[in-house]
Amino acid sequence: MNILVIGSGGREHVFTERLHKSPKCDKLFVAPGNAGTSTIAENIDLKPTDFEGIANFCQSEKIDMVIVGPEAPLVEGIADYFNAKEELKDIHVVGPSKAGAELEGSKDFSKAFMQRHSIPTAAYATFTKDQLDEGLKYLRSIIGPYVLKADGLAAGKGVIICETLEQAEKSLIEMLKDAKFGDASSKVVIEEFLKGIELSVFVLTDGENYKILPEAKDYKRIGEGDTGLNTGGMGAISPVHFANKSFMDKVESKIIKPTIDGLAKEQIDYKGFIFIGLMNVGGEPYVIEYNVRMGDPETQVVLPRVTSDLVPLFESLKSKSLNKQKLVVEDNIAATVVLVAGGYPEAYKKGNSISGLKASDNYTIYQAGTARQDGKIVTAGGRVLAITGKGSHLQEALNKAYEGANSVCWDDIYYRKDIGQDLLALS
Repeated sequence: MNILVIGSGGREHVFTERLHKSPKCDKLFVAPGNAGTSTIAENIDLKPTDFEGIANFCQSEKIDMVIVGPEAPLVEGIADYFNAKEELKDIHVVGPSKAGAELEGSKDFSKAFMQRHSIPTAAYATFTKDQLDEGLKYLRSIIGPYVLKADGLAAGKGVIICETLEQAEKSLIEMLKDAKFGDASSKVVIEEFLKGIELSVFVLTDGENYKILPEAKDYKRIGEGDTGLNTGGMGAISPVHFANKSFMDKVESKIIKPTIDGLAKEQIDYKGFIFIGLMNVGGEPYVIEYNVRMGDPETQVVLPRVTSDLVPLFESLKSKSLNKQKLVVEDNIAATVVLVAGGYPEAYKKGNSISGLKASDNYTIYQAGTARQDGKIVTAGGRVLAITGKGSHLQEALNKAYEGANSVCWDDIYYRKDIGQDLLALS
């Protein structure tokens, strides 16, 4: 079959690498892709939210399946766009409907969904610009730290955790009154702070059946010791040793099953990934947030551990026969280190030539913010590369990932040197 992957990040490079190895894949395209995907598929110069352009391309190239990587096209309704047109509805889009994508598109919607279906999550309240005074009053009524979340999409950077009331009040004003995150913060969710250890659980579902993929832990902050600004993710580890069978049984019974059942009860069409951000609070799981696609950089540690052919898994979503498929996961550990342009997540330079992009048996380099320019591969984004190592234990996986990180170079390169150290200290 002919397959189109939508997106341009490290996550999409992983998907592309896995899909092109499938005996069921004939032609493989990526829109818009990056320098890495161009070596194993054909990049197509289309924006992920250019639905008309994507639809025309799918028709001209007889595309059978579309894998949607990033959240924006899902939230804007790409699955609905294809299903509404007679000439497109037979093309299988891996991703939820617009209604399903609201789980990520609106923090307020997702919190209300969790309340309706008795899914454990932090207490919360939502405020708009016109309710700024009420929001400030609410902040003064609760005990810090204070969690403020932009309601809409903010590229993974719309969550602010404030230690003091003064900081929280200032941030709320910036988000609501000054539109710090644009339309994304036209509403702000203020949440109870949960103290525990974060992890991410990934589920593939056809709307009735589901498969639980390997869990992961990512590292959001730019600085070592989890300090500084939030980013799209600076590294990831899978599996997470504290997510033992007892804990994961709770996740399945208290969160995954009620989520799938809740979507079905509300007649929300959902065929794709659910990425559940969790907090382990004294052995009990609480949902921090839903995402409606795979994570980045979590995909770079989750999918390398999955040995099953992805194409039959994705095909089964359309016929709601995922339960007939087998998901095989390697019994090893994967670690990813993300290499970024200096200055990220704020202003950074593009166009720096990258050296050291050589294949190795010890690690895999997934490209994200890269492009080809005058015969060279150059930086073209904030998060440039993700380097994954695998091993029988965490230190081995980290050693391999950092071996790869140390082999790559460009002007003003930066990466955290402490990925996984917190897990090593707990093990």
